[in-house]
Amino acid sequence: MRRDYFELDVEHIDWVETDEPPEKPSVRIDFHGPEGMLTDRLTDAEGKPLDDGETDVAYRLQGDVTDPDATGVVSVTNRITGDFVLELNEDADDVLRFIRAAREYGESAADGEDGQYRVEIRTDDGDTVVYEKRTFLVYDADGNLLRGHSLIPSGVEL
Repeated sequence: MRRDYFELDVEHIDWVETDEPPEKPSVRIDFHGPEGMLTDRLTDAEGKPLDDGETDVAYRLQGDVTDPDATGVVSVTNRITGDFVLELNEDADDVLRFIRAAREYGESAADGEDGQYRVEIRTDDGDTVVYEKRTFLVYDADGNLLRGHSLIPSGVEL
């Protein structure tokens, strides 16, 4: 699936820098491509929608994390099969800022059952899937996990 089929928009991250009350960060991904293609990727082998625990969100840098112009690829994958659900290009600074807000939200406002951030995937037909997530892994250009930049809940071993 082409990366340009997707648009990403984030909400509730500015509070971190303005000392306003915490709000759960959320990312909305709008899909503007062939409908059946995304629907197939968002369901399991039995045709049931993937749930929160069956998906993973990650970011792979395409350059050095310290480069102010660094970019990378955000991906949502099917945890069971390892297949990519979707991929899209994003600036590293924007993604790392989002992760920081999710981390701070988790430390200050999230309860144990709630996710630290929300992912909403919408199609042009109005179909929407929402995932409550607690983990967001960041990898360097060589595929090595950058623990200090990732969102990893305490008690989780990778």
